[in-house]
Amino acid sequence: MTMTKADLVEIVSENCSFSKLEAAEIVDQVFQILKETLEKGERVKISGFGNFITCEKRPRKGRNPRTGEAVTISGRRVLKFKLSHVLRKVLNGGNEFFQFK
Repeated sequence: MTMTKADLVEIVSENCSFSKLEAAEIVDQVFQILKETLEKGERVKISGFGNFITCEKRPRKGRNPRTGEAVTISGRRVLKFKLSHVLRKVLNGGNEFFQFK
């Protein structure tokens, strides 16, 4: 099952006693703040959930699979997400695959 923005609005509306319009504004504002922060190149850390980090990828050489022609793939910014230990435990049912001592 996929969770959509509308599903988030519904959950916020039900759990926080907001109207759907107010909940939609809240969800939109949260996403807008996340976008603006990541656009600046800053890290977003949500305790108990994880970290969103933007990274720069350098230009690189590639090939067109259809023609075999060499092309240059432009550099770009990408978004990476790293789970928190808390969320990792929840997803793995409390059993960590790697256990550090």
